[in-house]
Amino acid sequence: MTVLDIIEKKKNKQELTKEEIGYFIKGFTDGTIPDYQMSALLMAILLNGMTDRETFEMTDAMLHSGDIVDMSALGGTVVDKHSTGGIGDSTTLALAPILACCDVFVAKMSGRGLGFTGGTIDKLESIPGFDTALSEQEFFDVVKRVGCAVIGQTANLAPADKKIYALRDVTGTVNSIPLICASIMSKKLASGSDTILLDVKYGSGAFMPDPESALELATKMVNIGTLAGKKIGALITDMQQPLSDHVGNSLEIIGIIDVLHGKKNRLYYEIREVALRLLTLTGKYTLQSAERAFDEAIDSGRALDKFAEMVQAQHGDASYILHPEKFRLGTRDAVVAQRDGYVTQMVAADIGRAVTHLGGGRMTKSDSIDFSVGVIMHVAIGSKVNKGDVLCEVYHNGKGLSEAKKLICDAITIDNDKPAQHKIAYAYVSKDGVEMY
Repeated sequence: MTVLDIIEKKKNKQELTKEEIGYFIKGFTDGTIPDYQMSALLMAILLNGMTDRETFEMTDAMLHSGDIVDMSALGGTVVDKHSTGGIGDSTTLALAPILACCDVFVAKMSGRGLGFTGGTIDKLESIPGFDTALSEQEFFDVVKRVGCAVIGQTANLAPADKKIYALRDVTGTVNSIPLICASIMSKKLASGSDTILLDVKYGSGAFMPDPESALELATKMVNIGTLAGKKIGALITDMQQPLSDHVGNSLEIIGIIDVLHGKKNRLYYEIREVALRLLTLTGKYTLQSAERAFDEAIDSGRALDKFAEMVQAQHGDASYILHPEKFRLGTRDAVVAQRDGYVTQMVAADIGRAVTHLGGGRMTKSDSIDFSVGVIMHVAIGSKVNKGDVLCEVYHNGKGLSEAKKLICDAITIDNDKPAQHKIAYAYVSKDGVEMY
C-alpha cells in the first residue's frame, strides 16, 4: 500500500478501505506522508466525497491519533455541547451552570476565536483571574465538586485533526462535509462525554450558508456519533443575526448574566432549547421534567450562583458575576437608524467583523484582544424603528471606530415591509430521524 495508490483510488471515485484510511491518517500525523501528497488526497476527497462508512473510519482514525479523555471517574452522566460557531454565540457560558444544577456533569473543552467569531475561552478570560489552563486533575476535581468546568483544548486531543486542518486552511479544502465531520467529531469523541448535542449554525454569520447544507452536515455527524455508541443529537439553528444582544468578550459575559437572571431574549430561548434536548438525550429526563428543571435552575437563582461558583473554582473573581458593573468597558457610541421602517435583514458576519476592527477579535493567533470593546444590539430582525432610533451601542477605545460603524450600518437593512417571524431553530436531528420546527 502506498499513498499514491490511495490518491489514485479516491481520484477515480472509489471507496477507500479502513486500512487505507488508517494508513494515510497515521502517515500524515507522523510525518512520513508529506504535505504535497496529503494536499492532493484532500482535494480528491473534496471533489469526490466520501461514503458514510469512509467518513466514520476517518473520524475513528483521527480520534485515535492522540489522547482520549476518560470521564468514567466522575461517576455520573457527562454531557457536552458543540457549536459550529457564530456571532454572539455564548451559549456554553450559561448552559454549563444550568446543566450542573440539573444533576449532570459538564466537562467542557473549548477554543479561542479567530477572525470574526468569538471564542469561549477568550470570553471567560475577560473575567479577572479566570484560569482556562487547569491541569487534568484540577479540571476533574472542579467538575466533580462544582458540576461544571470549562478549559482550553488539550494539546494532544486528536492531533491528526490539528495537522490536517492547518493544511486544509491553506489548500482550499475546508469546505468538504466529510472533512468537516471528521474534524469536529474526532475531537468531540476524544473528549469523553456520554451525551453530545451539536448546535449546527447556518446563515451569514456561520460556516454553513443555508439550512439545507447545515442539515446535511448535522445528519452525518449524528450518524458518526451513533456508530461510536454516543447519545447524540443536533439542532440546526439560525445565525443570520447575532445570537446575543451582546457581542464582544466582557459584554457577552454581561449578556449571559442577564440570561441567568431570566432575561428572555434570543439567547435565552436558544439556551433553553439546547438544554432541554441535552437533558432528554441523557435518558434521565422527559421533556416535561427537563422544562421544570431548567426553569427552576434560573428562577431560583441557583444557575447564577453556580456560574459564580465555577468562576471561583477556576481562580476567577466571582464578584464580577454578582456585580457585572465591575467590568471595564470602552467609550460608548451609537449607530442610529437613517430611516423609518422594519429591520428586514442583518449580515451577522459583518457585525462580528466590526467587533474585530474595534480590537475585540483576532485575525492571527498571536493578536491580543481588547476585552472591553464590542456591540450591544437594540434591534433584531423584525424590529420596527424610526429615523434616529439607536440600532446598537458601540463600545470602543478609539481603535477602528469609523470602520466598525460603517460595517454595522451596511449590515442592517431597514425596509418598509415587516418580515416574516424569525425562528431560532430549523430542525432537530437524532438517530430516529429529522424533526422540523
